[in-house]
Amino acid sequence: MSERYHAVFKCIGCGETYPLDEIIYRCRKCNELLEVHHDLEMLRDARSASDWRALFDSRVGTTQWPYGSGVWGKKEFVCPEVDGENVISMFEGNTNLFWAKRFGEMLGMKDLWVKMCGNSHTGSFKDLGMTVLVSMVNEMIRRGKKIDAVACASTGDTSAALAAYCAYAGIPSIVFLPANKISTAQLVQPMANGAIVLSLDTNFDGCMKVVQEITKDNTIYLANSMNSLRVEGQKSISVELVQQFNWEVPDYIIIPGGNLGNVSALGKGFSMMLELGIISKKPTIVLAQAQNANPLYQSYLKGFKEFAPMVPQKTLASAIQIGDPVSVRKAIAALQSFNGIVEQASEEELADAAALADRTGMFNCPHTGVALAVLVKLVKGGVIPKDARTIVISTAHGLKFSEFKVGYHEGTIPGVSSRYANKPLLLPPDTDKVREALAKELAARKA
Repeated sequence: MSERYHAVFKCIGCGETYPLDEIIYRCRKCNELLEVHHDLEMLRDARSASDWRALFDSRVGTTQWPYGSGVWGKKEFVCPEVDGENVISMFEGNTNLFWAKRFGEMLGMKDLWVKMCGNSHTGSFKDLGMTVLVSMVNEMIRRGKKIDAVACASTGDTSAALAAYCAYAGIPSIVFLPANKISTAQLVQPMANGAIVLSLDTNFDGCMKVVQEITKDNTIYLANSMNSLRVEGQKSISVELVQQFNWEVPDYIIIPGGNLGNVSALGKGFSMMLELGIISKKPTIVLAQAQNANPLYQSYLKGFKEFAPMVPQKTLASAIQIGDPVSVRKAIAALQSFNGIVEQASEEELADAAALADRTGMFNCPHTGVALAVLVKLVKGGVIPKDARTIVISTAHGLKFSEFKVGYHEGTIPGVSSRYANKPLLLPPDTDKVREALAKELAARKA
């Protein structure tokens, strides 16, 4: 345990504080969102920056509970209020950095990396936040709080993570999904893990309104990213990234954004390390949005002076098809603090970028395709220097979006020409015809 470390909920507006085991999502005084606030002075006094780095390095890969997790290996920075015995973890995190050597070479880059957050138990970065939230729920139940279930609205990945972690903990979960707007793999995950699955005839924003009403009954706990416990787990990506580069900070980080909890988490992780002296420089954070669901991009064009929710259009990047993001204020603050850039990608741009990168060994979800398409734009436009160390955050595993992959290569996605499609060759079982076809294909690939 880390009894000497302390954290509370703190309002981002008026600064009011609440205990982490209180069932609360917005400030009772001003109705603003809350964030988890750590006692940085206590953390600074406990260890030097080099000692914190050494401690975190010593925990990577260990089987000592719960420190083998990429999230709980930073327990003091994440959620010290949870007793180690009450942690609900699948040793998430510690995901690999993929050196995108061939894709980078296409852009003239030598230091391009993809953080493979989809290489996780449920196939997305949402596991990083859900382990913290469900662990805190488990802690609260052990302290005598009456919580009957945990609920979320989702475009797929959040519901999968919630269902899996609640199943592991033995806590009922409820997920609200927009009907016919998520992939089959995303739908079947919470079903398989025993969640109560509610498919609503609306979009994500409509599901979010319903779940907020349902969770006003405090016996059902809200698991969406407006609950800042989720952000605490996701901010471990920042620490893990620099740890993987021997505590050197990359120049640019590109992350796809929908409800915008992810970019606020990324910024929070870097801010905390800066304040504790663990790192000494800031990266530039780039937020990538689908053109069909781009309210933050529209705000960025106006210098963030105003923000207007929108009704999002259908996008292949379904997990970020969100027009009224809950964490917009936190996201804007993070971007303003980290030299932020917001860029968008069309449906064809994201699909082609994902497919082209796949040809170099990846297998990208459409949301990573948005980030890769934005990378291409910013490098070609001279915004990101070719010699910059650049990280693309891959948020989910491509296997969760097999319909997207099949549709691209079969050329059946409306409005997408599939310029990198790779269809199977249909041939008779004739050796000579197979040789002829192979010779033709190999010659074409050498050209």
